[in-house]
Amino acid sequence: MPKVDYRLNALVDARFGDKAHLADLARIAALNGATLIQYRDETSSTREMIEQARAMCAALAGTGVPFVVSDRVDVALAAGAAGVHLGRDDIDAATARSIMGDTAIIGLTVKNEADAETAIASPIDYACIGGVYETLSKHNPDPPLGLEGLARLRATLLAAEPNLPVGAIASINAQRAADVVAAGADGVAVISTIFAAVDPVAATRELRACVENALGEAS
Repeated sequence: MPKVDYRLNALVDARFGDKAHLADLARIAALNGATLIQYRDETSSTREMIEQARAMCAALAGTGVPFVVSDRVDVALAAGAAGVHLGRDDIDAATARSIMGDTAIIGLTVKNEADAETAIASPIDYACIGGVYETLSKHNPDPPLGLEGLARLRATLLAAEPNLPVGAIASINAQRAADVVAAGADGVAVISTIFAAVDPVAATRELRACVENALGEAS
């Protein structure tokens, strides 16, 4: 059984720090249906990131929901996070594994066939395919994959690693969650759908329910 439950990965982006404490946002998501919490911060200093990540770890204590840090193995280790999520320009997964150990959670972004082949050859615990749709949350020079691209890359991954959890990311809302699961995803990664919502509690619960319903229909 995969050690990562990827049904709902809630990405707590530092951009939402002016809305509420990031640690509070992480706990809200964890208590209302998120199965993985990911901290993404592309602007803060290393010191600030470590402080935020430590606060998020503390807030998630007792929830049973694992916490990973985007891109930064050093921050993940310093904060006591469960693992790290890596992109194509970050440290390679094999090196991250050698530093963080066998029990760490290591995820990888997959944007194209070359990334998929890299993922297959890497010691990772999940892959996240995207962007499936156009996103405004970060600069992405790659065009959206669409549902066909998602299905194609998912098939490539699972042909080699049939038990690898595979998620989907980029502008996914409740309706699109059902669509990406139907295309083969095991779950979704979201930012604004939860944390830009007027009611993040309700948004998290709704999204988790949509994923569950779609997984039930796909099984």
